[in-house]
Amino acid sequence: MEVLEEKEEEEQREEEELKALEVNNELQDVETKVSMEQVCVPSDVPDFDWSSIDTSQLLSSYKTNSLKEKKLLHIADHFFQQYTHLCPDRKPLFLHPVNECGVEKFVSTTVRPTLLPYTELYHWDGCASFVSDYLTMEPLKSPITPPSSLYSPTTILKYQRGNCFDFSVLLCSMLIGAGYDAYCVHGYATREICMLDETLELCPLLRKPQEVPKEEMKKSSNKYRVKPPPELQSKFELQQEAKKKAESKAAQKNKEREEEGTEVEKPKRDPLYGLRVHAWVLVLSGKREVPETFFINPFTGNSHSTVDEHFLGIESVWNHRNYWVNMQDCWNGCKDLVFDLGDAIRWEIMLSGSNKPFQLLPDAEEENELSDRDTDDTQEKEEEDMSFDMPPSWVAPIQISPREFGTRCSQGRKVILYKKAKLEKWAPYLNGNGLVKRLTIYADLDCTEVVEVREWFKNREDMLDMREVNKQTQLTTEYFSPGHLLSLKAHTYMSLESETEHTMEFYNEARVDGLQKRVENAKEMTEYFVGRDDFLHVRHTEFGKRGKKIHLAGTRTDISSRPIVQIKECFHRNLEKPADEDVAERIFLITEETIHLTYHLKDKYITASKKEFFKAAERDRKGNEIVMTPEMCITYQAGSSEKDKKLLPLYKLLQELTEEEKQLKQQVRQSEAEVLNILKIRENEETAVKLSVSIYNTERNEKRRQQYEAMKHTMEDELPGQQEQDLDYLAPFLIQIGHREKMTKGQALRIRDDCLADFKHRLINKANIIQARFEKAVEELQKKDQWFQENQKQLSAEEEDDFLTRYSETTFHIHILALRLNREKQMAPQKYLALEEKLRKDPRLAEHLSHA
Repeated sequence: MEVLEEKEEEEQREEEELKALEVNNELQDVETKVSMEQVCVPSDVPDFDWSSIDTSQLLSSYKTNSLKEKKLLHIADHFFQQYTHLCPDRKPLFLHPVNECGVEKFVSTTVRPTLLPYTELYHWDGCASFVSDYLTMEPLKSPITPPSSLYSPTTILKYQRGNCFDFSVLLCSMLIGAGYDAYCVHGYATREICMLDETLELCPLLRKPQEVPKEEMKKSSNKYRVKPPPELQSKFELQQEAKKKAESKAAQKNKEREEEGTEVEKPKRDPLYGLRVHAWVLVLSGKREVPETFFINPFTGNSHSTVDEHFLGIESVWNHRNYWVNMQDCWNGCKDLVFDLGDAIRWEIMLSGSNKPFQLLPDAEEENELSDRDTDDTQEKEEEDMSFDMPPSWVAPIQISPREFGTRCSQGRKVILYKKAKLEKWAPYLNGNGLVKRLTIYADLDCTEVVEVREWFKNREDMLDMREVNKQTQLTTEYFSPGHLLSLKAHTYMSLESETEHTMEFYNEARVDGLQKRVENAKEMTEYFVGRDDFLHVRHTEFGKRGKKIHLAGTRTDISSRPIVQIKECFHRNLEKPADEDVAERIFLITEETIHLTYHLKDKYITASKKEFFKAAERDRKGNEIVMTPEMCITYQAGSSEKDKKLLPLYKLLQELTEEEKQLKQQVRQSEAEVLNILKIRENEETAVKLSVSIYNTERNEKRRQQYEAMKHTMEDELPGQQEQDLDYLAPFLIQIGHREKMTKGQALRIRDDCLADFKHRLINKANIIQARFEKAVEELQKKDQWFQENQKQLSAEEEDDFLTRYSETTFHIHILALRLNREKQMAPQKYLALEEKLRKDPRLAEHLSHA
């Protein structure tokens, strides 16, 4: 019996071993398949051969290890041996991979804290977005093991590509340089995070901001307050109604999911779930006013909570000062982890003396007391570890030029696929129309049916900031930044033709009339005003059928006139007038030749006072004036049964309204002309897009660069050069004396004095000529300024731009003349003294002066 039992046990063991081997083989097969899939991830940038990079120009620190680095590698090996002995089931640590020169470097020394001189990189979100945009993602060769090499951040920036560890080291270096308490993390994540698959994620630009629930105001309790009557309603019925509503909502959601095909949206089962290696950045709370610890995925630049389900575990973390191993259980991902790196129970520190104090465990103290010889060796090594500090980084300083910072994405363009959306990014000035970002929204998961397109622009002279195009309704909405030529804020249209509907919003603060919005189509036009002194806030105009053609000045030729049928104006309440004298609404029925006035309501009244005028011709056929009659005005006075029999005030009011009607017609025609002018300007702006360049951007601002070079050459010409020093100033004066050998002392002194006097006279004349040119240029500039102030209102946009260009050129010329004049005045005494010293040492004069 015992023999049979032993045989059965052996057979069971063999079966278990065979099953284990089969599972391992399956895992290896899956690993190879997934690794092949990862290597074949499509990318806009072709594959790169890292073995072909040039390392000859790198510093010696890249190619060799210092004594301190060698000692650190020895300590790391000793730490790894202890770790594998105490934790044989854990996977190997990521401690000292080789760099681009094939030299082993400890991971902490690869971190190079750097603060770059760009305002955007002073904050973590700017650093994260820059790294995610600037670098191109490369998958790990094996998805379940860390890489065998870790290149320097300078090399990664040079070639603009790397894996998750390269991304994390560069981002961590920038964050530490910016003052954050940041760490690189070696851990495990989901397939979507590791492979940068965001096709099941909602685009951040489409996420709605979370609505903060308003706190209900607590009513102050008052014992004398009358208690409200009890609600005579069944709570059971309310519960049943709430259940029905919840069930109906759930059923509706299920229908929507079925219609959209949610089974396609669910991620496929990952055979390597929990085994995929990933690196990201940990930012602890405390420094830079970070309220809560969070993760940063370097591939996307997005922040994640430490309880995010996409992050499945952590092996170790490190920064430029130390290395910590996670000793906590990750069965529930990172949700239960405590990120107190000073806790020696949860985090095993490698160099205990270089950062936070190391706390010995009680079990470790008992083991130290039991051992004899081993204790001495371990104590010596621990003392060495305690006194050892992390050596400085072997990486060269991280530098990013302004051109590289502006270009951002590899080759200036990047495409990100989201759930039913595609996001495209471009570097500024890469597109001629200023396009920097485009979001395309689709109706299906296959991204075939376009629903909406949103585009963002930068550096446009027409101040266009964003454009939304609804492909289903063909409606286009454009948004402008403050500073547009016509104070335009938003423009919604289907076509730039005048026959279609347009909605224009304006920056009312920049307009004299306070116009905020104008809506126009072929039949009507509505204008909305804000902050007017006459309290007008709405003006509505109705048009009739088109008649003959007219020509409006400043607009397109041969515009069909639209007869004005009705003009309606609405006014806010003017508290300085009585309510029954303050007009709330007035309607001019032009075709019917009537005017309706409606006044504001008086307190405690439900009807408003009204007046209705019936206009008649001012003169009859014979030329006689028509007298005002009571039938020409119908009046209703709220609160009074008596009719106003005085016709003189009504006659004056009718005359005022008739005159205002004429002015309103002119204003409506001006509004029509302004609409046509805006459409014409927008057509011209779109056909010939102009981008603005900062005056400090010398690379792109060609005009400013030429002016700077001209100024530079002018300053160089004014400096005393070698040619000026080689001139013979004595030659014209020595010719006057035929025999230089018979020169007397008096003649030598006279020649020297005449030469100096002539040179001084020429310096004064040169300064006077520059002074005269300067005064003439200033006078011309004043005349131009006066002419512009007098004719500014009559100038068109092109004439105004041309004048400002010539005005800036004149200003620049005056600036150059001022510099030359100032330079001439400063250098004249030095030039005179230099010539005097040269003549004193000249052998042709010194010889005769010495004999005398």
